[in-house]
Amino acid sequence: MMKFKYYISLFLVVCFFFSCKKNEVSQTTTIKQDLFIDLNKLNSEIVQFQKLVSTNKSQKEILEQFQKSRLAYKKVEWAIEYFIPETARFMNGPALDEMELEENKSFEPHGFQVIEEMIYPEYKSEDKENVIREAKIFQSNIKQVQNIFEVITISDNHILDAVNQTIYRVIALGITGFDSPILQSSISETGESLISILKPLKSINSNSKTLAELNKLIQSSQKYCDENNNFNAFNRAVFITEYLNPISKKIKAFQKEEKIQNVKKTSPLKPEIETLFDKDAFDVNAFVLSKDYNFTADKAKLGEKLFYDTNLSKENNRSCATCHNPEKAFTDGLKTNVSLTGSNLARNTPTLTYASLQNAQFWDMRQLDLEKQSVDVIQNKDEMHGSMDEIHAKILLNREYINLFKKAYPKTEKPEPWQIQNALASYVRSLNAFDSRFDEYMRGNKNALNKEEIEGMNLFMGKAKCATCHFTPLFNGTVPPSYSKTEHEVIGTPNEASGKNLSPDKGRYLYNEMPQLVGAFKTPTIRNAAVTAPYMHNGVFKTLVEVVDFYNKGGGKGLGLEVENQTLPFDELKLTKNEEKALVTFMKTLTDKKYQ
Repeated sequence: MMKFKYYISLFLVVCFFFSCKKNEVSQTTTIKQDLFIDLNKLNSEIVQFQKLVSTNKSQKEILEQFQKSRLAYKKVEWAIEYFIPETARFMNGPALDEMELEENKSFEPHGFQVIEEMIYPEYKSEDKENVIREAKIFQSNIKQVQNIFEVITISDNHILDAVNQTIYRVIALGITGFDSPILQSSISETGESLISILKPLKSINSNSKTLAELNKLIQSSQKYCDENNNFNAFNRAVFITEYLNPISKKIKAFQKEEKIQNVKKTSPLKPEIETLFDKDAFDVNAFVLSKDYNFTADKAKLGEKLFYDTNLSKENNRSCATCHNPEKAFTDGLKTNVSLTGSNLARNTPTLTYASLQNAQFWDMRQLDLEKQSVDVIQNKDEMHGSMDEIHAKILLNREYINLFKKAYPKTEKPEPWQIQNALASYVRSLNAFDSRFDEYMRGNKNALNKEEIEGMNLFMGKAKCATCHFTPLFNGTVPPSYSKTEHEVIGTPNEASGKNLSPDKGRYLYNEMPQLVGAFKTPTIRNAAVTAPYMHNGVFKTLVEVVDFYNKGGGKGLGLEVENQTLPFDELKLTKNEEKALVTFMKTLTDKKYQ
């Protein structure tokens, strides 16, 4: 299966990149030569690492060589992650099984993070053969990468796209420790990642004045990393606003000067953005089913009317807003809401703000889009018990609705059932403000956050490891830098605040019966978390203070509960009370203006 997927990916990559212009071949040959040189160096470092393990060298020597190997990878990461992400996943992805939920299959992880767990903080000689095995698999992946780079042509616009993606990767994954969770070597590696983008950019125009300015910015960024390489103490707020954001803007300026077109692709990140924190950086249309479902203001206006219409429920007594109160950031403030028959529902009502910027809906991720989500709720006998056919019939008899539908869908003669779903979804897609005090700070307003809030941000993206699951800047589980896949996590949520018993809810496992998915739930956004209490899928925690305390103790497993498949690290974070307070203070800065 894995070989089949690899050859399909190879075929698609070849077809995609052979569409580039012939006159770009000469300059990309130099780029490819550089890549092959760096890939051979990476292979040599892995060979040396394997040799040290094979000859039973000390942990210190093995660890030092491992770090050299990681630094060598950072020189080619910009290209591997962009052009061959499937292979990149098995070179530097999380040490967790790769899930193919559609096929109910999983594949064991490989690469640096798997090796890291074997050699640090303690290396045991009985792991020797497994470490060697992983090193050999890594070499095989290098060969796969070389095979693909041999047959593709790399155009200027792909270079710019890959370089932009590298900066976003550094912001959202690199400096958070996502790809070095135990060794925490991310800061020193960040400088190498930034330096790596200069060669491909120079291949476009080495005499550019803007590129010379970019070179100075990157050199100073590397120096900042070298001088401040303590992972926990690193000031990410300063580094992003004073180094990475200016680098992003300079890259965009270089692209405009060289008149390089954006790559045409469907992506949650709009190609024209200057930084990852631009107000309109994300495109909700990247998550729709087809162009017919694209967002428009007229669709959202229609959807808003439907959202507050109790006629969508069987007894005409409950609307979407009944459980998603706009004053509470579209939650209800309850541990779990009440069903139509008066019993408690199983799960907490999640916020609809920023729900459109993910490709999985509901806590158990059972629906992939907002259109299906709305139908699921409307027709659920415990929630609204409505009928889409009956709703459609009512709308056809309502002159006001017919006029709104004509304006929203001018190409159709009368309202169609799919348009009801799409209009509701479009309203939800309008609920992404990106105007919190955090956003203001990241866009240059230094007075938007105080000292404690900045400390909290640095903890969130560093020592507390929050940002390795709640990715910047969406702060949900939609994975950067492509932001095209939404993750689930197993954190061992207790059934009551005392933490004595595990929640019996099996989450994602109910729909995909794989042992890794028992108790797996979608990673929600923590934007507007200050007004969306209580928390977790079962509403077990009333305050953010309780939530932080739970994570500080290592989740369910850290509390002593049996959670064999927990994906959350179960070691104590060892946050002080002041650090816990700063974390909560920072999370409150993620509140949209209308809820402040």
